[in-house]
Formats: sequence, structure tokens, C-alpha cells
Amino acid sequence: MFSNSQTNRPSKQRAGFTLVELMVVIVIIGLLAGAVSMSVRSYLIRGKQSVASMEISKICQALDTFYAEFDRYPTNEEGIEVLVEKNDAFPDGLLSKMPRDPWKHAYQYNHPGQTTPYDVICYGADGREGGEGADSDLSNVTIEEE
Repeated sequence: MFSNSQTNRPSKQRAGFTLVELMVVIVIIGLLAGAVSMSVRSYLIRGKQSVASMEISKICQALDTFYAEFDRYPTNEEGIEVLVEKNDAFPDGLLSKMPRDPWKHAYQYNHPGQTTPYDVICYGADGREGGEGADSDLSNVTIEEE
């Protein structure tokens, strides 16, 4: 009646991962997530800039229609807000609502413009003149140059 000493001992099977193994996996996942988010961010910025360019073009079309009807561009005091107002010539207004850029800032309107009859400007993510990347300015002049 000798018993086998190996059958009475619990076997040494791995029940889970060690803390070090888990930390290595978490660090690798974090690095991958960081790399993906950095590449996606540039697409988001370009997408917002494309939307701003399209909205500037739409505002310019409405300004040109306003000029064709009233033989003048809106004054700086009237701004592009006048394009939303309903009147006899345009019962629904030239624009359905007051446009805001993708960063929720108002577009800047200047009459006369620096090189054109008017300037419609989006100051980018920071909402201030100048900048690079997401903060770069867009205007009807820079859109026409592209």
C-alpha cells in the first residue's frame, strides 16, 4: 500500500498570466492605439478643412447672388447675417441658417477684401488669425488658388 507521492501532490499548471505579462500586453496595446489615433487625427483635420472650404464656397455663391439682385455686396455691418434674412426677392433667404465653421466659430466677412470685392475667412481650430495644421486659415482667396 504504497502510495505514489506524485498523485497526492497538486500539479503545477498555470492558472493565469503574471502581472508582468499583463503589463507588457497593455503597453503594446497603448502604443498601437497611440499610433492609430495620430494617423486618424490628420484625416479628421483634413475633413474639417474640406467642410470649411465647401461652406466658404456656398457663402460666396450666396454673396454673388445677393450682388446680382441688389447690385451691391453686404456691408461689414450687415455681414453674412443678411444672407439668412427673408425678403421679397428671397422669401427663404439665400442661406437656410447662419453658417458656423467645423470648429463652431463664425466665419469672418470683410468688404472690401484685400484682393477681391469681399473676403470670407475661417480662422481654423484656434479661431485666431494665422497658424499651421488644424489652426491654418482658409478663405475664398486661398480656395480659389487651389
